[in-house]
Amino acid sequence: MGFHSEISKRKQRRHVICMASDFFFPNTGGVEEHIYNLSQCLIKRGHKVVVITHSYGDRVGIRYLTAGLKVYYLPITVFYSQCVLPTMICNVFLLRYILIRESIEIVHGHSAFSVLGHEVSIIGKLLGLKTVFTDHSLFGFADTSAVLTNKYLQMCLTECDHCICVSHTGKENTVLRAKVKAHKVSVIPNAVDTYTFTPDPTKRNPDVITIVIVSRLVYRKGVDLMAAVITEMCPRYPNLRFIVGGDGPKMWLLQELRERKGYQHCVSLLGSLKHSEVRNVLVKGDIFLNTSLTEAYCMAIVEAASCGLKVVSTKVGGIPEVLPDSMIYLTEPTVESLVKGVENAMRDITQGNILCPYECNKMIRKMYHWMDVTKRTEIIYDSIHLNKNKPLGMQLKNYLSCGVWPFLLVISLMYLLLQLAERLYKRKNIDIAKDLKLN
Repeated sequence: MGFHSEISKRKQRRHVICMASDFFFPNTGGVEEHIYNLSQCLIKRGHKVVVITHSYGDRVGIRYLTAGLKVYYLPITVFYSQCVLPTMICNVFLLRYILIRESIEIVHGHSAFSVLGHEVSIIGKLLGLKTVFTDHSLFGFADTSAVLTNKYLQMCLTECDHCICVSHTGKENTVLRAKVKAHKVSVIPNAVDTYTFTPDPTKRNPDVITIVIVSRLVYRKGVDLMAAVITEMCPRYPNLRFIVGGDGPKMWLLQELRERKGYQHCVSLLGSLKHSEVRNVLVKGDIFLNTSLTEAYCMAIVEAASCGLKVVSTKVGGIPEVLPDSMIYLTEPTVESLVKGVENAMRDITQGNILCPYECNKMIRKMYHWMDVTKRTEIIYDSIHLNKNKPLGMQLKNYLSCGVWPFLLVISLMYLLLQLAERLYKRKNIDIAKDLKLN
């Protein structure tokens, strides 16, 4: 009897969640889409969700998105690559006010690159809230930037209640580089809206074979490999066409390739795409090419498979876990291997040895669904709900295990600022101000 009552309580429990990250709409990407879709499904499940991010251009203040999703675009200046400056203390008062005003219970940070996500999580933990972190990326261990990022991530995740990774490879990577205990890390993959990414074979050009690439044009996405594959294949196959969607610092490489080598007829550069435009580009293709050098979980290949394209991808990171062999050709991150993978896919298309696009869509729908991701995330929220809050002394002792002693001074200063804010801006005054606004 007690077991069934506990299950019923779990089903009825309502959480108040704050999604925190530097990456959110109107910026586009896998992290942004993950936060938005997860938030929408949590709202449908009866939870309250608030998003905290920094300003994007003139988008500052509070905005309401679909289903009443409340987004705080904070007036914080971007420092580098869409991330704010890691001061840790400059935004304490503002973030505390929001967390109390919205009666937040759980802070859910996203992306190891997001300074704001880590900052909100640490402040939330000092306020006695529960914290969850989702890691969307893989990192190395050798270069200087990776060492610094890994140490920063280790410090920020010391007091995190639970971590989520989007692939098993990502879990192993996070456990090793951030020194998080394995039992505190769960694997919940991304998903795709298969009702949005639907096939439309009528949009394909039957006279040519079209290869679609949709990616941010940065080094880790393998733009150099991409350019080399195009250079290798265009002269050999006159009926081959490349459509490249996306923008980034490596765009000049493809522009130079297109102009100097005279590939205007077979290479189309679309530039930056809105997420709502991606499906209309994918359905024009026969093959989707992904040349990433590192990837925890590639949303783009799932969206392409949902649209019925044959996928050719490098087998790096968590990519081998994502799609079955019937949908994808996995290659080494070399030009020769990628060319061979594309040629195999072309042969399958010319011989008609491919799956029906609509069957692909149905298969993806069964494998990846946002509501399934949401239910699995809810289980984590329910499990950490019972965790006891640690006193400041115990938290500082845990932070000491990172080996970065000055970070203890930062945490102590953040705690003192929160105590000062408690005296200057009492919680009851925040609640009164909220009630007055509602009335």
